[in-house]
Amino acid sequence: MVLLRRRARRGVALRSWVRGSEVAIVALAALIGGAVGLLAWGMGAAARGLHMLLFGIGPQFRLSSATFVPSWRLLLVPMLGGLALFALNLALKRWRPKPPVDPIEANALHGGRLSLTDAAVVGVQTILSNGVGASVGLEAGYAQAGGGIASRLGTAFALRRGDLRVLVGAGTAGAIGAAFDAPLTGAFYAFELVIGTYSIGALFPVIASAVTATLVARGLEAGTYAVESVAPSVVDNALYPLALLLGALCGLAAILLMRGVASTEALLSRAIPSAALRLMLGGLCVGGLATVSTVALSAGHGALHLAFITETPARLVLLLIVVKALASMVSVASGFRGGLFFASLLIGALGGKFFAALVAMAAPPGPDPLVMALVGMSAFGAAVIGAPLAMTFLALETTGSLAVVGLVLAAVAVAGLIVRRLFGYSFATWRFHLRGESIRGAHDIGWINDLTAGRLMRRDPRSVPEAMELAAFRAAVPLGAATQVVLLDADGRYAGIVAVAEAHAAPPETATLAELARHQDRVLLPRTNVRDAMAIFEAAEAEALAVVDGPARRVLGLLTEAHLLRRYGEEVEKRRREETGIGPG
Repeated sequence: MVLLRRRARRGVALRSWVRGSEVAIVALAALIGGAVGLLAWGMGAAARGLHMLLFGIGPQFRLSSATFVPSWRLLLVPMLGGLALFALNLALKRWRPKPPVDPIEANALHGGRLSLTDAAVVGVQTILSNGVGASVGLEAGYAQAGGGIASRLGTAFALRRGDLRVLVGAGTAGAIGAAFDAPLTGAFYAFELVIGTYSIGALFPVIASAVTATLVARGLEAGTYAVESVAPSVVDNALYPLALLLGALCGLAAILLMRGVASTEALLSRAIPSAALRLMLGGLCVGGLATVSTVALSAGHGALHLAFITETPARLVLLLIVVKALASMVSVASGFRGGLFFASLLIGALGGKFFAALVAMAAPPGPDPLVMALVGMSAFGAAVIGAPLAMTFLALETTGSLAVVGLVLAAVAVAGLIVRRLFGYSFATWRFHLRGESIRGAHDIGWINDLTAGRLMRRDPRSVPEAMELAAFRAAVPLGAATQVVLLDADGRYAGIVAVAEAHAAPPETATLAELARHQDRVLLPRTNVRDAMAIFEAAEAEALAVVDGPARRVLGLLTEAHLLRRYGEEVEKRRREETGIGPG
């Protein structure tokens, strides 16, 4: 018993030290990075193992660039893989009926709380989807694993909400850094998509995780999604207008792709109610496209490597773009698990090469196709993924050329601006929107939903019958005894609010309180969040509103606008301090 108490005290002391030490959180992030690097290697190896087993390719080949896969494998493996995924989903649904929460959603709504079980579920689903050839990447599984491990450790150490959100971002940074052998790309992926903001306090744990995970993956020779390219160290300034034009075209094309996924999904859901048949048909369609070109299969990193090192006629490049885009849309829309991260890089790179070929036809010799491929890859990726700086750093870590990065940054900015103004979503937030979630990014809005009228209201408001005579009210509620009084009808339901000062100043001909009642039709519900409540107060021009239980209109409490604004301001300041690291959370 004494030993158990000592262990408990040590555990409490350790948690207190981690919660209060920035160095400890950085060390925890590095530990997470090591685990995530190992996991990324394992997931990539598992997917490649399925490629070799199911499609009969050698370990030296990549599925999307293989040219000798028999047609029967191309058709049957994705289709039967869709059936296998349906069976897996059915089994998982009985065990885990609630849909998984991804790191962006967790940081936006749940303060960084993410289930490790969800990470395992998404990981298995993405490995199977990618392994049977569906045109999806493993990025969702990588990010889910990194965020899940980070959230579990952070919760074990009872980290504050702000620190836990940063740690989840650090986990995803390590996952993406290890997957692409690009720590800066992973770090800024976390800042832009998972944490939602950049701060000095978040920099150290995110970088620690990204670098550690990348080093572990390199040590294991993972290189799952490593992008390799050689670019010139000097570029002509005349290429900047072309980069801006290519960025604009990438932005418009990205919107078409994202809307295409949603439209295809809606069409398949209406036409084929059975999830099993949708997955099998989706797999068959991907297999059919693969008979045209294997670029349709899997994430496409083999095809991207070939796009950088080979010369391809413009017609063939256009065909590859169409094949990959259709395969990606059908794969995601039919229910295969995964994202468009790597597919968008491949489509963008091919689009850049096609753009260079068109310019060369109009004004020979045209720009360097490799440079335009890098620009297109980054611009289209930024437009779809919603992480412009991450894509810029990917180009830098891919090429090591600062000159090319200037072109990339210009194109990425234009593509991002067009998507932001004309569409307003990245692919991830677009999927949230289709599910009915009002999430535009990973900015912490969960506390807004937690700060409700039910939590803020005063639970014992003064109430009187609406039929009460004015003289009796003045005697029962003198000036200074209360500011607002709730009126109730004969059945005890809400009937309005009366200001005590107004009741005492009312003219003698006023018989009952009902004549002074205000806001009879303006009420708050217990689950009304703080922002919605502020909008209701502004529309009603009220100083106080009643909180009722719904249609029964039973009064639960009273909330004043002054208290609402004060509590909102306190929470905003608290989040600001957490993000900037200038005070306790």
